[in-house]
Amino acid sequence: MATFFGEVLSVFSRAVEEEDEDLSENEEDEQIRRELEEKREVHLHWSPEVSETLKSGNKLECSDFILAVGPNASRFLSVYVLSYAAWEAVGRASVWNERSRAPSGRTGDESACVLYRQEDNPSVLICQVTCHISEDQLFQWTEKVFDCLQHRGLNVTVLSDSSVAEYKTADSLSCSPAPFLRCLHSRDYSGQPVCCSLEQPNIVTGLPAAVMSHCEIHRIPAIVYQCYSDVIGPDSVTIATYKPALTRLGVAVLLDPSPSADVLHKFVRTANIQSNLYI
Repeated sequence: MATFFGEVLSVFSRAVEEEDEDLSENEEDEQIRRELEEKREVHLHWSPEVSETLKSGNKLECSDFILAVGPNASRFLSVYVLSYAAWEAVGRASVWNERSRAPSGRTGDESACVLYRQEDNPSVLICQVTCHISEDQLFQWTEKVFDCLQHRGLNVTVLSDSSVAEYKTADSLSCSPAPFLRCLHSRDYSGQPVCCSLEQPNIVTGLPAAVMSHCEIHRIPAIVYQCYSDVIGPDSVTIATYKPALTRLGVAVLLDPSPSADVLHKFVRTANIQSNLYI
């Protein structure tokens, strides 16, 4: 190329170099994306006995699968179910996301959803979920857990927490003071709900919605009981609201009719309300 002064300069095209840089950046982005997807993968960890059953090609025989999502629903199972009859922990589902950053190998409540099986009736399985599961992990969690269960004869009951502030109604809540239950069931559910159906435009979200969608597609009888409460943390009154939901299961799940004060204090932390102006 000649300049205005007649000097000839050699010009090198950067097209190839820019393409190489873009390709390198795309490869790095793709690698980061793959590593993040692997990190966010849901992992199931079963006991040796269950693992052998699944490795042999068989699935777990399950007549009732009870899923508790949220602190009050999970503590209801701890107070009224797990502390009353003999249950054994047979597995856990560990997750990692922005709100649950514990390593995938950790067994703490913040990183795992614990699954229990009743010793006297192994066909009854319950799962407590107190950690956060992101939207991109809901389908994966549901598919992996239900893929281990036999669908024939399976009935699913979901207990879910929700704030009364999210409840939409044209009527006054004085007619239904919190806490109260609302339910939503699949078309194949033939039981008798213990409460009113969830009115529109209220919806079920998160893991309960993912489980309900899965059951609807695979024609599994399922019902979601959503408890609307006006307290933030675990509360003994809110916990007791779930009792009618499992009473319908009869002898399949034994409920403690009156848990001791020690059991309640163990699982229910009393929140001390302090004034914002005075300490």
